[in-house]
Amino acid sequence: MTAVRHVDVLVVGAGPAGLAAAARLAAAGAGRVEVLEREPEPGGVPRHSAHGGFGTLTRPLTGPRYARLLTEAAERAGATLRTGVTALDWARGGPVVTTVGPGGPETVRARAVVLATGARERPRAARLVPGTRPAGVCTTGELQRAVHLFGQHIGTRAVVVGAEDVSYAAAGTLRAAGTEVVALVTEDPRAHTGRARAQAARLYHGIPLLTSATVTELLGHGRLSGVRVRHRDGRTAVLPCDTVVFTGDFVPDHELARRGGLVLDPGTRGPAADGAWHTSRPGVFAAGDLLHAVEPARTAALEGARAARAVLDHLAGAPWPDPGVPVLVSAPLRWITPNRVTPGARPDHHLLRTGTPPPRPVLYVHQDGRLLHRTRPVPRVALPHRTLTLTARWHDRVDPGGGPVRVSTG
Repeated sequence: MTAVRHVDVLVVGAGPAGLAAAARLAAAGAGRVEVLEREPEPGGVPRHSAHGGFGTLTRPLTGPRYARLLTEAAERAGATLRTGVTALDWARGGPVVTTVGPGGPETVRARAVVLATGARERPRAARLVPGTRPAGVCTTGELQRAVHLFGQHIGTRAVVVGAEDVSYAAAGTLRAAGTEVVALVTEDPRAHTGRARAQAARLYHGIPLLTSATVTELLGHGRLSGVRVRHRDGRTAVLPCDTVVFTGDFVPDHELARRGGLVLDPGTRGPAADGAWHTSRPGVFAAGDLLHAVEPARTAALEGARAARAVLDHLAGAPWPDPGVPVLVSAPLRWITPNRVTPGARPDHHLLRTGTPPPRPVLYVHQDGRLLHRTRPVPRVALPHRTLTLTARWHDRVDPGGGPVRVSTG
C-alpha cells in the first residue's frame, strides 16, 4: 500500500497562478506548501514564450524571464517545487491526491488543494479537420516548445489558423525561426478590426489575413503540402505550405477537477467557483486559466495570489461556503467567471467573453426578472476573443435564496 504523505497546502500546477499562490501562502506562514508540476521545469507556458509582454506595464518581461521570477519568488518564500510529478486522481477522505513521479506512485494528503492546471489549445483532431496525418501540424504550444526550448527547424511556409493574440504570437515565433507565414485564416468576419488589426499592422505587416474563412482539409502524405480553405461565400482555394499551426480555441485542463467530482461551469468548462475561488468540493480551490481559458499570465498570477487569501482563511477555520447562486450568461456571451455568488466572496470584477459582437454594447444583470445592474462593458467594443470586465458591485443585491443570476446584452 502506498504511504500517505502530509502537507498543509498542495498546489497542482506550476504556472503563473500556481506559483503566485504558493509564494503568497509560504510567505504568510501557511506551513508546508508544495507545488506539483508534470513538466520538467516550473513556469508554465511563459517559459517557452520568448516574446515580450509579460510582467507589468512598467516592467515588461519576456516569458522565460517572467517564469524564472515567479519560480524564484515561490522558492524564496519557502514553497517546495516538485517537477516531473503528475497528479492522477483523488483518494477518499478529504483533499487527498494520488500522484506519480520519478520516485513512483505517492498519495499526498493536504489541508487545502489549489488547482492551477491551466488550459490547452484543442489540436487538429479535436477540431475535426479532415485529411491525412502529415508531419508539420501543431498547436501554438507545440510550436513554441519546438522553437524556443529545443531549437528545432519548423518548415519553410506556414499557415496560422486563428487571428487572436496567441495567433500573432505564433506568427512571430514562425518568423523568428525563419519560416514564411503564408496567411492567417479565421472564421471571424471582424478579425481585421480593432486591436487585432493594429497589432497585425504593427508587428506582422505583409501577412495576408483571410477572414470569414475555414481550413477544411489538410493535404499531403508524409509531410503537409497545403491546406484547403473555404470562404463563407463558398469559394475554395489551396494554400501551399509545409506547416500549419492551430491557435486559440482553448479548453481548460480540467481532468483532475472532473475526476474529483467538482461541479463544472457549462460556459467556461472549468470548475464552478465563487469570488474567493472556492469550488464545490470543500478544501479545494481553483485559479488561473483552469477557470477561464485563456487570459494573460499576469491575470492568472493575480488570481493565484488572491486565492491564497481564501486558502489562509480556510486554514484558520473559516467555514466552507454553500454552493451559492450560479451566474449564467445569454448568447452571444459565451462565459463568465467567477460564476457563483456566495456571501463574503465578492471579486474585484467578473471576466466575460462573447462569441459574436453583441447588437448593443450594454450588459444587463437580472435575477428572477429583477434588474440588478446595467452598465457598458470594458472595453466598450466587444469582440470575440477579447475579454470584457463587469463590476461586481451588484452582488449585494442578489437574493441568496433566489434563482440563477443571468448576464445578457439585451
